[in-house]
Amino acid sequence: MTASARSLGAGVLHPQDAAARFSLRRHRPPGDLAPFIDFCWVVQWDLRGEPAHDQSILPHPNVNLAFEPEGASVYGVDRRVFTRRISGAGRVLGIRFRPGGFRPFYSASISTLNDLVVPARDIFGPAADRAGAAVLAAPCDEAMIAAAAALLRGAGPRPDPVAADVAGIVERITADPELRQVASLADAFGMPERRLQRLFAEYVGVSPKWVMRRARLHEAALRADAGGPDSDVDWAALAADLGYADQAHLTRDFTATLGVPPSRYRATG
Repeated sequence: MTASARSLGAGVLHPQDAAARFSLRRHRPPGDLAPFIDFCWVVQWDLRGEPAHDQSILPHPNVNLAFEPEGASVYGVDRRVFTRRISGAGRVLGIRFRPGGFRPFYSASISTLNDLVVPARDIFGPAADRAGAAVLAAPCDEAMIAAAAALLRGAGPRPDPVAADVAGIVERITADPELRQVASLADAFGMPERRLQRLFAEYVGVSPKWVMRRARLHEAALRADAGGPDSDVDWAALAADLGYADQAHLTRDFTATLGVPPSRYRATG
């Protein structure tokens, strides 16, 4: 079962190769949970008789709750490239929370989850194990989502207007490439820079500067993947489009995060 490279979206590295290995389906969240959830996702694969596949992901500033055969886990914002191996046949349900959307479910700053994978039972209690079993036994995507939604409703979250505001700020960052400085972002939303930094640590887990940088790297990876490894990319023009001072700055940022310079990343796609 495969997906189109385009349908995999930003963050899935080398999507042409990935699309031949697994499918990714996105679903809108149940209406009452929409204040907290960005979308629900289902990854499904059948690699029986084929080699295992290592898929690398450039994460977004979102917490995810994943229901996997090994158990249900909460994935904090990963500040590095995340690689997951899939083999045989399987299916995973994930809940991607809006930036700030996991805060009503969690009793501490979201920054304490950065780069961590936490058993869901540590946050939701034994109900997480029961929900995980129900999700994996469900016959279809909709039934999987219903089982996961019951777990979240049982936590009794209340919409947080501050979390909604923070999600709006993150959306503004990703939609407006001209916002390249934290000071400009603070001015745009009429708040002191220090308060903006505190809000992001508490609700998103990472700084506004990190979100800006990651948004640019997502776009750089998408452009590098477009057209296949044999077509040309004007790296200097791409650097300028993304607000880098020059091509060298783009190359350093890309290499520091993805481990290879953009030209080599493209060649290995």
